[in-house]
Amino acid sequence: MLKQSLMIAAATATLTAACADTAEARDQIRVVGSSTVYPFTTAVAEQFARANPKFKAPIVESTGTGGGIKLFCSGIGPNTPDIVNASRRIKASEVKQCAQNGVTKIVEIQVGLDGLVLAQAKNGPAMELTRAEVYKAIAAQPLGKKNTARTWKDVNAKLPANKIELIGPPPTSGTRDSLNELMVGAGCKTFPEMKAMEKADKKKAEALCTTLREDGAFIEAGENDNLIVQKLVANPNAVGAFGYSFLEENQDKLRGIKIDGVEPTYANIQSFKYPAARALYIYVKAQHAGLIPGIREFLGEYAKESTWGPRGYLARRGLVASPDMIRAEAAEAAKTLKPLDPASVK
Repeated sequence: MLKQSLMIAAATATLTAACADTAEARDQIRVVGSSTVYPFTTAVAEQFARANPKFKAPIVESTGTGGGIKLFCSGIGPNTPDIVNASRRIKASEVKQCAQNGVTKIVEIQVGLDGLVLAQAKNGPAMELTRAEVYKAIAAQPLGKKNTARTWKDVNAKLPANKIELIGPPPTSGTRDSLNELMVGAGCKTFPEMKAMEKADKKKAEALCTTLREDGAFIEAGENDNLIVQKLVANPNAVGAFGYSFLEENQDKLRGIKIDGVEPTYANIQSFKYPAARALYIYVKAQHAGLIPGIREFLGEYAKESTWGPRGYLARRGLVASPDMIRAEAAEAAKTLKPLDPASVK
């Protein structure tokens, strides 16, 4: 253990020195990660650049949460990102990978809330769904049996006799993790027989709850959620899965589907009445704060009430404000760069 700690310390010192020596190689903030958080961080980057002309505008890339965290955790120095957007909380395994590569001071900032929504074109057949029905529609082996449902009517006789086509994100996306956990997985766990299966073989039960079909019923659309919107407009019978902000921005074209009788609205997400509400984050590499210009100022812009508050400019883009206490804690973390406690993540 001591040997490993010494190795990490040595690697950190080497990388920090390398970063200091080549700081001129990058004089602008680099952000990677979630496509859901991307539009919010992009808006903050634009405002930051206007308010701070002495700094270059940050580079913000949409790589998906998983892919972004992998890049973020690859080490310290100008060749690695400073910040990662995440539509789920970082995992203990990812924190461990970060530490192994010298990234030992990670700052967690909850920037707001979002809802994983299912939506369809306004001219499509109106539907309401339960999470159990979503599970039965797109799980590869619902309750351990091969999925033979071809239409929504096969799932529930009250639903339309339209082909099941649910367009969603790839495995690298945090939104895919949310789809698995908050929608499909949660629907799976409503069946009493799954409790018995979980007791007998937890790993097998987890696979039955979250492994999605590969026969065309579930369609991966990449990291660009706007592409899902386009596909829904082109195919009114299809259903799409993405973050609430994309529904908010396309109210003229799309309608949200009620899940378990609850409509995906700002108020229902903020109160967590909507069953697929979730928190959104950015993670900051504190070790870069003194090396890459503008990180503290950028975080200061993000943590303003006029940015992420209920009446902030991000609310107009579809971000749901976190509760007052959470925003206060997040603002303090942004100011002090207090590192995340690795023991607090799963």
